[in-house]
Amino acid sequence: MSRHFAAACALVVVLLWQTPVSADTVIELPVLAAIRQNNLGVFEILMMWWDKKPEPNPIQLQWLLAGVRLGNDHLGAMAQAFQYAVERTPAVQHNGTVSVQGVAYRPVGSDGPSAGAAMAVGFIALFKGDHIQRGIALTGTIESGGQIGPVGSIPDKIRAAAREGYRTVLVPRGQMHTSQWNLIELAFQLNMTVKEVDTIDDAYLLMTGQRI
Repeated sequence: MSRHFAAACALVVVLLWQTPVSADTVIELPVLAAIRQNNLGVFEILMMWWDKKPEPNPIQLQWLLAGVRLGNDHLGAMAQAFQYAVERTPAVQHNGTVSVQGVAYRPVGSDGPSAGAAMAVGFIALFKGDHIQRGIALTGTIESGGQIGPVGSIPDKIRAAAREGYRTVLVPRGQMHTSQWNLIELAFQLNMTVKEVDTIDDAYLLMTGQRI
């Protein structure tokens, strides 16, 4: 990736509270997080939309401050996921502005890269015009080559998804059973399905029903 493109993809953080009416499509992306105060986890929705205009060119990404405030690590993962999505959709003309805003039932703050893989899926779906299927969520970092990397507090995140009526959670390969948890047992208790995924491609197929 060129230095010019990386600089152009830097996140712009602005204060805005409403979705622009010019947006063609809005992606509703479930994001699972954990908080230190309890083991219940937090469920958020990232709203993503693309204002397709000739400028700016190359495309710009902006995070809109609202009920969900992200830390630097989370914003860095968002920028990384965005760049990956641009690279994976070379046939798409990338210009205009992509906006992302977090929605939660109560004001929350979260940090960490564990939503990187989910954000990559969301951005690619936005560029391709695909839709995220309801009832399925993903947790995992985005690693080199589109691999999905390990994350912490997965049981808390699964509990958060269960509370919101989600029936399937995708987790990084190798984290189904560790010294800290047994997701097979937890899934049985919550009447949910937990599946391991290796790559963004795997997760994209399960979350959209389409191939990248």
